[in-house]
Amino acid sequence: MVSCTFFGHRDCPSSIRGVLATEIEKLISHHQVNTFYVGTHGNFDRMAYAALVELRKRYQHIKIYRVLAYMPKLGDNDTADTIVPEGVENAHPRYAIVYRNNWMIDHSDYVIAYVTHTFGGAYQAVERAKKKGKITIQIR
Repeated sequence: MVSCTFFGHRDCPSSIRGVLATEIEKLISHHQVNTFYVGTHGNFDRMAYAALVELRKRYQHIKIYRVLAYMPKLGDNDTADTIVPEGVENAHPRYAIVYRNNWMIDHSDYVIAYVTHTFGGAYQAVERAKKKGKITIQIR
């Protein structure tokens, strides 16, 4: 299993959608990436998830998981392809996204990132991924 995760600013522009989809497809077709972990906060995560769902029509073998930072609420019907990292329920709510991001880094070989400034959670996650030796693809 070769896997990829995504980190980007929640307010990223929709103009990167095509480049994002192209980079994901390259990982599937040239690097045998078959498992994808996507967060659930912000525009970048939504674009990555939408691109993956579209690509799954051609690459039916890929697995897509939306990784939650918080336990789903009772009765939440939108949890079909979600996972909750073990231990996140013990993380302080203020740090749950960081905990989730660290879990995604630890379980991925590749990172696709949209980071344009050197502050914030996306930047911190990408820097941690680089320090852990993850192959990072920066899109603009």
